[in-house]
Amino acid sequence: MRRVVITGAGTINALGHTVPETFEAFREGRCGIGELSIRDVERLSIRIGGQVLDYDPEVHFNRQQIALYDRFTQFTLMAARQAIAQSGLNFDGTLGYESGVVLGTAAGGTTTWDENYRAVYEEGKNRVHPFVVPKLMNSAAASHVSMEWNLRGPAFTVSTACASSNHAMGQAFQMVRSGMCKAMITGGSEAMLCFGGIKAWEGLRVMSRDACRPFSANRNGMVQGEGAGVFVFEDYDHARARGAEMLAEVIGFAMSSDASDIVMPSQQGAERAITGALRDARLNPEDVGYINAHGTGTAANDKTESAAVAHAFGHHADRLMISSTKSMHGHLIGGTGAVELLACIMALKDGVIAPTIGYEEPDPECALDVVPNVAREAKVEVCLSNAFAFGGLNAVIALRRAA
Repeated sequence: MRRVVITGAGTINALGHTVPETFEAFREGRCGIGELSIRDVERLSIRIGGQVLDYDPEVHFNRQQIALYDRFTQFTLMAARQAIAQSGLNFDGTLGYESGVVLGTAAGGTTTWDENYRAVYEEGKNRVHPFVVPKLMNSAAASHVSMEWNLRGPAFTVSTACASSNHAMGQAFQMVRSGMCKAMITGGSEAMLCFGGIKAWEGLRVMSRDACRPFSANRNGMVQGEGAGVFVFEDYDHARARGAEMLAEVIGFAMSSDASDIVMPSQQGAERAITGALRDARLNPEDVGYINAHGTGTAANDKTESAAVAHAFGHHADRLMISSTKSMHGHLIGGTGAVELLACIMALKDGVIAPTIGYEEPDPECALDVVPNVAREAKVEVCLSNAFAFGGLNAVIALRRAA
């Protein structure tokens, strides 16, 4: 099997419009969650989120493109531009046929749905824009990335709720490792911070009204975010031959299904995904230094994930660092794993562990080193990124320091 490395990374999220800005926020333990600025916010019970601020689509796209691109697609393209530029790859020739794109999103064009429901039901309009369907479909972002960069290999979207990005990146990893593709553009995006998107989530009663406090005993729910993370996964030999900078190596991936409940997580399902990733990467538990947790800030998720980690790693769990960056950028639902992978890259490349901010009270059922409130300098050789979604859909990725 071929080795797979990451040669480009891009993002836009509540912490920053670029990877360096996001890394700086991680180091500072800065919170990107605040009061929402959206239409009809006064009708919502939940009025906070990890919103992308200071963003004007007209700065980045022309009028024809904006007519075709939902907010989640715009975020994807912006992140992809950064990642591909950093990689230095050009897909105009043969490489375009040997490369593809696989992205994750849970809801796709939520903003487009919201705007057009308003137009039809609230404003009484009898027509909508002819591009509404291609704008809102979950696969829109993958299609536009493939078209903008001439990616003529596999191109599709994965939608597995909160694990969408990790499932997408896992598929990209397997395609490059198998030799099917030389490079894959992968990651995920979400833009659900609109009235309809938040109103739907309010019904689940899992949202916090004030802050995201993963693993803290006084946690009271998750907070939504928005944005995108996109990466270039590339064949190691191909990257080495052209002298590319390698940000990290992807060394393992595993998936599992709880097959038990549509919303309540299972310790056994999460644990099987973790141990499967270790097995796929040929790692021993003590090889891992850091885990970017799913860590949503809900009572059930944090307790279940802590138990899964403790059981999977045994005595080594006491020496692991585990943090949830959702405390800073919010839960990007289908895009969250992609932004969280950046924290893993920072840990491996820069030796800085992003903290779990908002941590106030120890919880005996989450008795792990959650890197509370302040970033930590530490040399890490291997890390995991966890994603455990509604429906019991689990996906864990293993990364190693690039060599």
